[in-house]
Amino acid sequence: MGVACNAVQRMTSFSKILVANRGEIAARVILSARALGYETVAVFSAADRDAPFVTEADEAFAIGPASVGESYLSIPHILEAARQTSADAIHPGYGFLSENAAFADACISAGITFIGPSAEAIRAMGDKRAAKEKAIAAGVPCVPGYMGDDQSPETVLRAAKAAGLPLLIKASAGGGGRGMRVVRDLADLEASLASARSEAQNAFGDGTLYLERLIENGHHIEIQIFADGHGNAVHLGERECSLQRRHQKIIEESPSPLADARLRNNLGTAAVNLAKAIGYIGAGTVEFLVERGGAFWFLEMNTRLQVEHPVTEMVTGLDLVALQIRVAAGESLPFTQNDVTFKGHAIEARLYAEDPAAGYAPQAGEIIAWQVPSTPGVRVDSGVKTGSEISSFYDPLLAKIITHGADRNEALRRLRHALADTVVLGLRTNREFLIDLLDDPKV
Repeated sequence: MGVACNAVQRMTSFSKILVANRGEIAARVILSARALGYETVAVFSAADRDAPFVTEADEAFAIGPASVGESYLSIPHILEAARQTSADAIHPGYGFLSENAAFADACISAGITFIGPSAEAIRAMGDKRAAKEKAIAAGVPCVPGYMGDDQSPETVLRAAKAAGLPLLIKASAGGGGRGMRVVRDLADLEASLASARSEAQNAFGDGTLYLERLIENGHHIEIQIFADGHGNAVHLGERECSLQRRHQKIIEESPSPLADARLRNNLGTAAVNLAKAIGYIGAGTVEFLVERGGAFWFLEMNTRLQVEHPVTEMVTGLDLVALQIRVAAGESLPFTQNDVTFKGHAIEARLYAEDPAAGYAPQAGEIIAWQVPSTPGVRVDSGVKTGSEISSFYDPLLAKIITHGADRNEALRRLRHALADTVVLGLRTNREFLIDLLDDPKV
């Protein structure tokens, strides 16, 4: 889209959407796009030739070998696929190129509608230090810490003493727990900085770090926002994302057990204010760390659809992917903040091919049997089938199992039963771990 802040977005005509992603999110986007009457194109690597999403699209185009750098992360290959299939819009899903400003720019330059925010908004929020500065300017509370350009040990040590222990070291260019270290003793600071910088450099090509005071026992709560090109912006409530392993979410729910109407309004107002401050268009998520007393601190903004978006869809009754497409086409949001209502409780569990007993090590191999439940209140977003080969080249997410209930207890019961009824044979998964987690009294 590439519109300037506060500009009115013109109507954009497109008829064929290429999904620049794979697995369950590719299938998810294809489903909503086709329901709106759009033709769809799937792109696939050699490893995904027989994946379900490939046959679910109207067309499919091979974009390279299994390596992500030569397939799903290759901007030239994606754009060539769009050219050869005459796709005039691209949905990036999440991960891969979804938060790549250069990709958004390349789409616009090629005359293709990018179904997502502008490259300017992606850049504004893509650097975690710069994002915090934008948040502070928008009046959004941020955790005390250090975001300076001077990364020398002496300067960082002074900043660490000023912020106070314990501290969290974070990578400026990324997330997912990579480049993250907890420091409880200043004597460990230098070694932790070196380790975090090395990991960040390898993961993101950028070893820049920043510090935050570690808020212990806080809740990880995110707000789903949506904005159009006509100056309208709303929030769609919160998602509780505190159940994580290796700093990555595995259970998400909406609403948060911690949030009441006042906290929801405060978080939502802060998130919408940030979105407006950067001229945001489309779906986005603003993440906060929230203390039990109601104090909250900005963590980051994800300029894309989130893995856990289904729980918001289930409590609001909205199709977020369809909204993304409509907004990208230049339409106004069909509702205001006062129209947004929430019904019941929804919980999502991420089913991974991984071995929790071995440090959640990813697993690869063939699924020799796959069966998921189809019962009231249960939704399964999956990218696999019996016979699917799980490759070591990609994230080992097999499916998202989402349940909805009249209240949290009902949603939890349904989720536990849905997991128990899920059959995956051929490789290790975290299914039993998820069941045990749901059975924990603290949950």
